[in-house]
Amino acid sequence: MIKLDGHTLSLEDVAKVSLDRDSVHLSEQAREQLSNSRKVVEEFLERREVVYGITTGFGKFKDVYIAPEAAEELQKNFLASHSCGVGIPFTEDIVRAITLLRANALAKGFSGIRTEVVELLVAMLNAGVHPVIPEQGSVGASGDLAPLSHLALVLTGEGEAFFKGERIPGALALEKAGLKPVVLKAKEGLALTNGTQVMSAVGSLTLLAAEKLAKIADIVGAVTLEAQMGSKKPFLACIHDVRPHPGQKASALNLMNLLEDSEVMESHKDCPLVQDAYSLRCMPQVHGASRQAFKHAREVLSIEINSATDNPLVFAGAVISGGNFHGQPLALAMDYVGIALAELANISERRAERLVNPALSNGLPGFLTLEGGLNSGYMIAQYTAAALVSENKVLAHPASVDSIPTSANQEDHVSMGTIAARKAKTILDNVRRVLAIELLIACQALDLRTGRVEREDIDQGSSPRTQIDHKPKEWDSKGFVPGCKLKNRLRAGVGVEAAHSHVRKYVDFLMQDRQVSLDIEKVEKLISDGSLLQAVENEIGELN
Repeated sequence: MIKLDGHTLSLEDVAKVSLDRDSVHLSEQAREQLSNSRKVVEEFLERREVVYGITTGFGKFKDVYIAPEAAEELQKNFLASHSCGVGIPFTEDIVRAITLLRANALAKGFSGIRTEVVELLVAMLNAGVHPVIPEQGSVGASGDLAPLSHLALVLTGEGEAFFKGERIPGALALEKAGLKPVVLKAKEGLALTNGTQVMSAVGSLTLLAAEKLAKIADIVGAVTLEAQMGSKKPFLACIHDVRPHPGQKASALNLMNLLEDSEVMESHKDCPLVQDAYSLRCMPQVHGASRQAFKHAREVLSIEINSATDNPLVFAGAVISGGNFHGQPLALAMDYVGIALAELANISERRAERLVNPALSNGLPGFLTLEGGLNSGYMIAQYTAAALVSENKVLAHPASVDSIPTSANQEDHVSMGTIAARKAKTILDNVRRVLAIELLIACQALDLRTGRVEREDIDQGSSPRTQIDHKPKEWDSKGFVPGCKLKNRLRAGVGVEAAHSHVRKYVDFLMQDRQVSLDIEKVEKLISDGSLLQAVENEIGELN
């Protein structure tokens, strides 16, 4: 069970609650913080003082006084008017993260909200009541007003929610979960909706997945390197010690561990190749730079998910308007993550191209098919990777450089942080697919390179209408291309073998053309469910 106190939530906790469905509860410290904060609000109400967000309207209506007697009606109107989200709803894992982060921010005790309201947020999370929150509609200041309003609606018995897979009215979802709605009082509507929890939630889950993809990129690149007859010398520690970026060093060490005990590399150490292409040789530099971007984003998000980001903030004896709702720190960080992710796909697609292009593959058959012409092999898989990479280039344009005035120019600079986070997530999905395509192609190439597919296998699957014509180079007699039967097939590095074996449990060697998209989906699933990484780490230990 995850304890919320507003100060100690980790990104890993977010994953436990969002993905693993761990339970949540408010700490005693949080309850005390909430109680003290609410007392300050009650005191201002009793004195009927003019305080923004408590006895006034919102945004441009900041100068309109609202009597305490109208507070409940104000909250109701506020949520209804601000629930302007459009588009498809966020997935349940993201909604869980949003709910968790909103509860944790409130638990810090600077929002002036009653404890029972936050308790209902936590209870909804534990019961699996997931508000329907449309993805679009936030400009990232004043925070995520529109999407968070959809979250808050369900607390009051309005709006819609998913409960046990069914989309139903919010009141019914609460009833089915054995919960009762609350009537919001002064300041509470604003406290629930003014903050950065949507961009933080999308950003947190995207970052956690991106960090794992950085490891996957090293694994996939190592498989390609073996199949391409590349060298591991560029990954020697001495090279990276004289340019000691931590991400670069971590990636180089991963690659060395993945390639350990490779018979493939040993067998061609005297071949006439002098240097590998940049997409192979510079993997630590490129993958490592992306790792550094992810590290920066982790620092930003770790602060943000334990911050008070609504407005005004309630301190001892004072309610002060500020700008903590502004999403600029996250906007910049998530744009950086999106760009860093896109680069993992850019270099991956180039590696895949080298394997399918007979002019670049060091003797492998064109598009890795044994009957070119009758079969197209992995020709179009590379097209798909190219399309995804090109799409990423558009998506990687930073959202944070844009701004558009809102609320009659009262809110005249906004962050677009939620758009930056959503774009990063889309790029992440594309990168995972590009890496899946490269891995699928690399496993085929490795089978051909190491003699896993022997002449009798080829003959059984071949058509008499085609002729396999290879033009061996001087080192082909050692068995680096198909058609050279080996007494004992060459083994790749320990980590590479683990990755290859795991893929081959689910996807067969491509002897004749079949629907490749189905194979891509299978490999993508091995990446997304964590089983590929686990299979490799079971053999060589945890990757950096």
